[in-house]
Amino acid sequence: MSAVEAMGRISQIQSTIRSLTQPSAQQAMGVAVLGSGTASTATSAAGASLATTSTTSAVQALTGASASTGTSQDFATQLAALSGAAAVAPTPASASGPTGADLVAEARKYVGVPYVWGGATPQGLDCSGLVKLSLSALGVDMPRVAREQMTQGTPVASLDQAEPGDLLVFDGGSHIGIYLGEGRMIDAPKPGDRVRERDVYETPTAIRRVLPTASEAAAAAAAAAPALSTAAQVEQLLASSAADRSSMTALLGDAA
Repeated sequence: MSAVEAMGRISQIQSTIRSLTQPSAQQAMGVAVLGSGTASTATSAAGASLATTSTTSAVQALTGASASTGTSQDFATQLAALSGAAAVAPTPASASGPTGADLVAEARKYVGVPYVWGGATPQGLDCSGLVKLSLSALGVDMPRVAREQMTQGTPVASLDQAEPGDLLVFDGGSHIGIYLGEGRMIDAPKPGDRVRERDVYETPTAIRRVLPTASEAAAAAAAAAPALSTAAQVEQLLASSAADRSSMTALLGDAA
């Protein structure tokens, strides 16, 4: 559920809570004023209290609020806290994108394609063309030439810290390849050659990470999980509020 949908659900909850708590509180007060000592009246008042208490507890569980007096104002305060939490929750979609491993898999599709200076198609590729074409297939737009590509993403300190899918830049931006891991890379080396895998032949000028590793993507997914959990709890609170109201109405009807 998106944050917008969650906010819509919260508005429904607020309306439900108002209709649940205010009439029930008034009816409970009316019972007290009349001084009725019948078992059915006591049961209806208890039902109203139970419905209000259970809904209050659910809101407190979601918001982390302490025990309240059960008034409409308390509900409004707690629901406002819940609304704020849902509004600022991270969007889960950022966790499901491509990773460096996906870039490696994409680049390997072009092994054997002949080197063509300025080429950026499956019929012919140069070094930066291979990088651009592979990333484009994953929905990532990159500059055309290596010197501009080396400014993208985030820096990686050394080859020891590089992960599959990182970009390896050589000779100040004259050449670029894609790291495979274990000291290997894939690139389009030079005229007369083809796209191929080989050992990293020298220390890179720069290493850039334009896509997250699998572990980084997993961490992002874990960070997004609370947003999904909150949305699910909002759904449950809405359903339980409706059930509480139905039960209370039945009890009050019996008492009447």
